[in-house]
Amino acid sequence: MGLWPQDGFAGKSVLVVGGCTGIGAGIARAFLAEGARLTVTGVADSDLDAGAALGPGVDRQRLDVRDAAAVAALIAGLPALHHVVCTAGIIRRGEELDPEVFDAVVDVNLGGSMRVAAAARTRMGGQGGTILLTASMLSFFGGGLVPGYSASKGGIAQLTRSLAIAYAPEGIRVNALAPGWIATDLTRAVQDDPARSGAILARTPLKRWGQPEDLGGAAVFLASPLAGFITGVVLPVDGGYLTV
Repeated sequence: MGLWPQDGFAGKSVLVVGGCTGIGAGIARAFLAEGARLTVTGVADSDLDAGAALGPGVDRQRLDVRDAAAVAALIAGLPALHHVVCTAGIIRRGEELDPEVFDAVVDVNLGGSMRVAAAARTRMGGQGGTILLTASMLSFFGGGLVPGYSASKGGIAQLTRSLAIAYAPEGIRVNALAPGWIATDLTRAVQDDPARSGAILARTPLKRWGQPEDLGGAAVFLASPLAGFITGVVLPVDGGYLTV
């Protein structure tokens, strides 16, 4: 018998906030492949419609992570909860130098992650579990057009480390993924710009854009018993982008 658990995530309840589209959907598919019982959320009708592609056995719920009461109610209402992934996020390129837009981006990306984590901690009730947040390359360096997004993702890195300490006595491990340049709707404008996309590929040792599924294996690993002594980590999944 190898290191991987024989039954994978069979019988485990996994919530992927923002799991109907993009990186969240890639992670959701990975947990599904391991037999997890899956709940995914989206904020708009279009998100929930896209989430139907995950299959009829997936529970799709509407959730705005800015609404603390809604976050708490959804998580409290789950029959069980073993693992939480929070991928919900927004970016407003070129607009975030406006303090109001800055605040709105930080509220979704950082505040929303904290609301999800706090509610998950309560729902897990001291029985252990994992929480996985979504950082970014911009957790490590700045972005002149996206100060709100950059600040929120830098905050995710520190939130991950801080909650890993705070939640450890309850057996809850808290980690984060830091995606590199992943081909999703969020990065469509950059993908479609030959100069910008070319510069990204030139810096990425693996010479390709990442796909949402590239995050799935890392997410499943960090939630698995194989990562049982790993907490407070911000793991880049970036094709080597940070090494250059």
